[in-house]
Amino acid sequence: MSKKSITKNYIYNLIYQILTLVLPLITMPYLSRVLGSTPIGIYSYTFSIVSYFILFGALGVSLYGQREIAYVNEDKIKRKRIFWEIVICRFVTMAIAIIVYLFYIANTGEYEIYYRIWLVEIIAAAFDISWFFQGLEEFKKTVIRNVIVRLVSVTLIFVLVKTPEDLIKYITIYAVADLIGNLSLWMYLPKYFKGIKIDKVKSFSHIHAIILLFIPQIANQVYNLLDKTMIGDIIVDKSEVGFYEQGQKVIRVLLTLVTSLGIVMIPRMASTFASGNKEKIIDYMKKSFKFVFFLAFPIVLGLISVAQSFVPLFFGEGYDKVIILLNVISPTIVLTGMANVIGTQYLLPIKRQKEYTITVVIGLAINFVLNYVLIHLYDSIGASIATVISEVIVVAAQLYVIRKDIKVLEIIKLGFPYLLASLVMFGVSFGLSLILGIGLKAIVIQVIVGGLTYILMLWILKDEFLKMFIDKGKSIIKRKA
Repeated sequence: MSKKSITKNYIYNLIYQILTLVLPLITMPYLSRVLGSTPIGIYSYTFSIVSYFILFGALGVSLYGQREIAYVNEDKIKRKRIFWEIVICRFVTMAIAIIVYLFYIANTGEYEIYYRIWLVEIIAAAFDISWFFQGLEEFKKTVIRNVIVRLVSVTLIFVLVKTPEDLIKYITIYAVADLIGNLSLWMYLPKYFKGIKIDKVKSFSHIHAIILLFIPQIANQVYNLLDKTMIGDIIVDKSEVGFYEQGQKVIRVLLTLVTSLGIVMIPRMASTFASGNKEKIIDYMKKSFKFVFFLAFPIVLGLISVAQSFVPLFFGEGYDKVIILLNVISPTIVLTGMANVIGTQYLLPIKRQKEYTITVVIGLAINFVLNYVLIHLYDSIGASIATVISEVIVVAAQLYVIRKDIKVLEIIKLGFPYLLASLVMFGVSFGLSLILGIGLKAIVIQVIVGGLTYILMLWILKDEFLKMFIDKGKSIIKRKA
């Protein structure tokens, strides 16, 4: 199997990742108006609870499976055996999670009806085999099927969800779409397995390695879910969860642009590590850092400059607090991007999960303490502050872990041109906001002029990423001419 283009796989994975977030983002202005902040808060809170069961049932199999398939992608027999061993193991663990969920969550509490519908989402997670295609660096297949399913689900939301009482319909559409999307990927398997016979399948031979890799993942996932769960538990008014959820959705979509390269790089890093080429791994990591800085700095400062106009236009009336939340939490786009390069793209593929786990657990513990204190004081704003501080500590710890592989000063130098260009862009964009005021026209002008300013600054600084994009554009034009 020939090596796939990192650029093409990034684009395919970017489409897939953005699809799962942007389509809900497209529906967000509509839902924020027809449902309101409280039903959205209920949706966010109940989903955070369900996510814990998906997390424990999945046992981090997706990342483990992707890595293991990448290790043996040239051996079809081993590939098939590993696939079925991991799938069976996942079915067993997900079945246990479903049983526990049915006994302790699905039939209790004021949100019982919503929890019952969310059961479909847990079942959908059991059938997720996207990790298999990602391990093979076959990202195109996961995109095509999900594009169709997601577009249908968005259409159904606009047709069926009309009032706050339709929250049940919204959750149903969301969960069923995930189930259909995951099941559809199974149709591709015969192409890879037809005519290949395997010996005994030993599913639980992987359990020890899966759990070792699961520990950092569970810490990371709980870390991401903790804010919404604690806001929902501490604050009676569920609209606070709704405000936080809306702000986080915007951040997650933008963050997807920055971190999608990570999923593409995991199999590439794993196969490079298996070949023993350490210099190439470090080279990949440096390029990933530059890519993160290239996108993250302008996204963060651009978001801050347009938030005042964007939030009321996008979410409607009653969501002014989201402006503050976006301003506070936007730096996590840079921080999470850096953590993704160090942890997901580097430490995990080269089997240094112990060090990665320690850094994430430190962040989780600090996040929990800060959340408990700051949510009581400042509600959802407190949770945002806690998230930023925790991310800073996680990145600092991870930089310390890899200090012998790549110096911190070297990483700072990689990001400096992009920070400088972004600051100039921010000055121009913010100045325009003072002149133009609030509104759609202001946003459009700020984005266009700000983007051109950023590109001009990188051109002056002779940035290699900008040069690469220009060269690729020229080659495409020449081919079409």
